[in-house]
Amino acid sequence: MSREKKNIEFDPSIEEKEKSLSFRDLVDGNVLTRKAVLKQSRFILLLVLIAFFSIANRNHAEKTVIRLNRLQSDVKEMRSKSISTSAELVRISRQSEVALLVNKSGLGLEENLEPPKKLIQNEE
Repeated sequence: MSREKKNIEFDPSIEEKEKSLSFRDLVDGNVLTRKAVLKQSRFILLLVLIAFFSIANRNHAEKTVIRLNRLQSDVKEMRSKSISTSAELVRISRQSEVALLVNKSGLGLEENLEPPKKLIQNEE
């Protein structure tokens, strides 16, 4: 038997071994040292960046929806306050309520019982 030195760089059997993928290589991390993965590193980095921005966009959208719901509930609450305040203002500004408040405060004002007269100016 003659022993020859084999040139490992050009041995096709080693290339075939590199092409096969096993679960053990995946767990050990040997997959990341392969030439095919190293060639595609820019593409993988791009995919990671797209995934990062997608997650960040989803979080931003969820925060915006939560803030929108909170603001809508605040608008409903303020609308109901506005309606109740305007109803109270209408009740207080009635003539009978004004007369009652004037009598209670003792201002000495009296209600005019005569209807107002309309003044007409003749144009001559």
